[in-house]
Amino acid sequence: MKAFQDNYPDSLAHCYGCGANNADGHHFRTFWEGDGTITRFSPEPQHTAIPGFVYGGLIASLIDCHSTGSASAMVARNEGVELSPETTPRFVTASLRVDYVRPTPMGKELVVRGTFEEVKEKKVVVVSEMTVDGELCATGRVVCVKLPENWGK
Repeated sequence: MKAFQDNYPDSLAHCYGCGANNADGHHFRTFWEGDGTITRFSPEPQHTAIPGFVYGGLIASLIDCHSTGSASAMVARNEGVELSPETTPRFVTASLRVDYVRPTPMGKELVVRGTFEEVKEKKVVVVSEMTVDGELCATGRVVCVKLPENWGK
């Protein structure tokens, strides 16, 4: 199954977090899960903050990319558009808030689930919860805005 981010046009797929065209990036991938969205990622040793725990910047990046991908897919869904590099609307972050609820352990899969607080053609607010083994570790609220159609062309 193709992730939302796999449908970004090549000219807009360079993000360090989720860009398919960034060989050194994380390659976060987001999918539908019912009416919400989900991203799964397993941190590697270089993502350590202090021994045994994940670096907070990685968590922020994961929530950020999860949210912008979710915004793109939701607007496409609302407009009845099938995701493709030619049709997927590209959203970027206008505001990112991450609250760290508890330390996030290394060696475990991080799971971000997102829901939609607000959905408009050019603005989407995504609310996320990041868990490890079912335990809440971080929450996020991201305001995503649509890039102009001619951006990156």
